[in-house]
Amino acid sequence: MDKSRKTFKERMKEITQKTAQLYIALKSSKTPWYAKTLGFLTIGYAMSPLDLIPDFIPVLGYLDDLIILPLLISLCIKLIPKEVWLSSEEEAKKIWSNGEPKRWYYAIPIVLIWIGLLTWIVLAIIK
Repeated sequence: MDKSRKTFKERMKEITQKTAQLYIALKSSKTPWYAKTLGFLTIGYAMSPLDLIPDFIPVLGYLDDLIILPLLISLCIKLIPKEVWLSSEEEAKKIWSNGEPKRWYYAIPIVLIWIGLLTWIVLAIIK
């Protein structure tokens, strides 16, 4: 097997690491507003329980995780100043040091947004 080819598990670990690094880079005051906007949308999509292509669909279900999310992250990286991106790398490694995030509560706003959105849809259907 070619060493340049990564397994699915390796790619997902890399995406997880870059998502954490992206979050840290977005907290910097040196990051432009448009990079922050796209970055928060990217992180929201990564943490969202809903995908463009549902994961239960064989093969196609993970395309968004392997194609769409890395494309969004790559675009964000291009918009973030290089020194900010590089400085956020070490802090991102610390977040996932034990295999799970130390600050899992950062997911709470995303969950609340989805609960609010689903509630709004249900109420709109009931009326």
